[in-house]
Amino acid sequence: MSALPGVKALVFDTFGTVVDWRSGIARDARTFLAKHKRDDIDPLGFADAWRKKYQPAMEAVRSGKRPFTRLDVLHRENLDALLADHGISAGKAELDWLNRAWHRLDPWPDAIPGLLRLRAKHFLAPLSNGNILLLANMAKRAGIPWDAVLGAEAAQAYKPQREAYTRTAEILGLEPGEVALVAAHNGDLAAARKAGLKTAFVLRSHEHGPDQATDLRADSDWEAIVGSFEELADRLGC
Repeated sequence: MSALPGVKALVFDTFGTVVDWRSGIARDARTFLAKHKRDDIDPLGFADAWRKKYQPAMEAVRSGKRPFTRLDVLHRENLDALLADHGISAGKAELDWLNRAWHRLDPWPDAIPGLLRLRAKHFLAPLSNGNILLLANMAKRAGIPWDAVLGAEAAQAYKPQREAYTRTAEILGLEPGEVALVAAHNGDLAAARKAGLKTAFVLRSHEHGPDQATDLRADSDWEAIVGSFEELADRLGC
């Protein structure tokens, strides 16, 4: 029996749940920093600092202080600010390349095998704060088998806004309870549940590196609690 009876679509948080953003950003940051002879800057620390600007940038949109702005633009603004903090200047082409590091992230080892199994019985799509081109490029490079590429740009809302979840279900032509969010973040799952979606927690204990202090366990009675996508496939009978 499935742990998510009645669920027709699985939608996935992407950064941290499907892909390892920290290692991928650090990889390209290492190349960029070496070119600029900045071996005083730790590439992993650079990735963390860039990511730290992520929520404040989206909050300006969520609060209504600025109109909906896709994540590629927010990432670029955050990158420009981060480089200014370090006194680094670069040309447009080089900055465009580094900003697209978010398009070139690698999946966790269990992600693709698990998604292929889950796809046999469920419709799969990202429910991410990423924009469509970012998520499509990521999927094309990594072989992520989405049935559709959705995300904040489609919903015109950033998680954890309720509309990010309900509009995704509406786009799919489903009731919220026929959709389950799969995420490694308890806060994301809490917002999804409040919006009527079912929930599945997958542990990603190294998303933020070896000293990670958050989301090391499920904080609630999510419908499924697993350690990998393949374990989720087992729980859903796939």
